[in-house]
Amino acid sequence: MRTAYQYKLKPNKDQIATIELWLELLRRQYNYRLGERFSWWEENRCPVNACPLITSIPHLRDNPDYYSQKKALVNTKDKFPEYKLIHSQVLQDCIKRVKLAFDRWFKADKNGQRLGKPRFNGIGRYRSFTYPQIKQDCLEGNKINLPKIGLVKLIQHRRLPDGFQIKTATISRKADGYYVTLSLEDKSVPRFNCDVKPTTENTLGIDMGLKDFLVTSDGESVPIPQYYRKSQKRLKTLQKGLSRKKKGSNRWLKGVKAVGKQHKKVADKRKDFHFKTANELLSLI
Repeated sequence: MRTAYQYKLKPNKDQIATIELWLELLRRQYNYRLGERFSWWEENRCPVNACPLITSIPHLRDNPDYYSQKKALVNTKDKFPEYKLIHSQVLQDCIKRVKLAFDRWFKADKNGQRLGKPRFNGIGRYRSFTYPQIKQDCLEGNKINLPKIGLVKLIQHRRLPDGFQIKTATISRKADGYYVTLSLEDKSVPRFNCDVKPTTENTLGIDMGLKDFLVTSDGESVPIPQYYRKSQKRLKTLQKGLSRKKKGSNRWLKGVKAVGKQHKKVADKRKDFHFKTANELLSLI
């Protein structure tokens, strides 16, 4: 069984500077490695209707893959010593993200659909990094020990479940601060096999709509809370003030942060509503 717990971080000024430095360096590395793959793809493809009948076949350079790009990190650290400040596994995970983004573009999923072309990340667009492996005793009271960052305060609003092991830790930057997401696993939990036959008594039908959020087969309806509509007046005021500020200035950055916080507040309300509604539906069965 896999699950994830997310906690709010309270880093100090030095830790915030370290996290921001890592995110910027990882953003540059991601764009560079993505550019390597695009360059190889553009240089070594040729449309069928544009190929000459008689031509010499040039020597194709090696296709940059996950292993070759991960091996090239040694040269990156030699040329740019600031990359030595980043944990090695965090840097390797950045290369893995490039691989996954490129694979999702070329390979179709189980439904036969492919995702769009990967994009280069602009300044501030790279918002998270992952520790693929982290110690099980990384939580020390109300702090978490992040390699090469140190002990960072967190708000542990709920304790980790017994029997679960920490697999990965992801540090993410959001509009209202920094968060850590711990991926947990418990191999002792058996796989759930449902042998219950569906009947009219133990089955609940749900119809999702636009007028109501949902209507059950018992005739009960759940209205749409309209969190975004209710916050439009506040968003209009914030966005109007943001449009009057000079782009790139400190006042503009504060306005962007205020708009982001308002959008996150709406998203949090909507997420809380979904979880509570799902819990109520499960209690009816």
